[in-house]
Amino acid sequence: MTELILALIGAALINNIVLQHTLALDPLLREGSATSRPWVHALGLATLLAMLLVCTLGQLLYLYILQPLHLDYLRLFVFLPLCVLTAAPLLAALQRWVKPWPFDGLKPLLTGNAALLGLCLLLSDEQRGVLPALAVGLGSGLGFWLVLALFDDLRQRSLHDDVPPAFRGLPIELMGAGIMAMAFLGFSGLFTS
Repeated sequence: MTELILALIGAALINNIVLQHTLALDPLLREGSATSRPWVHALGLATLLAMLLVCTLGQLLYLYILQPLHLDYLRLFVFLPLCVLTAAPLLAALQRWVKPWPFDGLKPLLTGNAALLGLCLLLSDEQRGVLPALAVGLGSGLGFWLVLALFDDLRQRSLHDDVPPAFRGLPIELMGAGIMAMAFLGFSGLFTS
């Protein structure tokens, strides 16, 4: 049980999928009206559930079908369709269950999310079981949602504060992402064995 909790916390804070592995940066750097607070939480929830579902199903497929048949080299060709095909039904279910949140424009971001495929490949490389994969998927989704909310707050503050013209927009956001990555790296000494 302790391993599962450490895997969950480690995936959310220490080995954050966005800040440490630099996957799924495209939703963070998105500009315009599509970055409102409900949009951020809708994308966070959709990505959390997609990571949970794809990591668990991917690990099940890898451990119980690909490995026994010695087809480890086909994992990319199995994980990629799994990531792409789960986006539409998941967004349709979320649209039905959580009606006030805007899930309609999230299909391209969820379908092309590199974090889903990258996490499946990382988990299959580590040869973990299904329960640790479930914990890592949940932790990675929570970590993505946390970074997405923090990045939205950074964007809102940079719009209202005095930011030099040369740093407005993408430069200040990239510097903020680097500082967040260093702050999350500080969590690495939190748990020692």
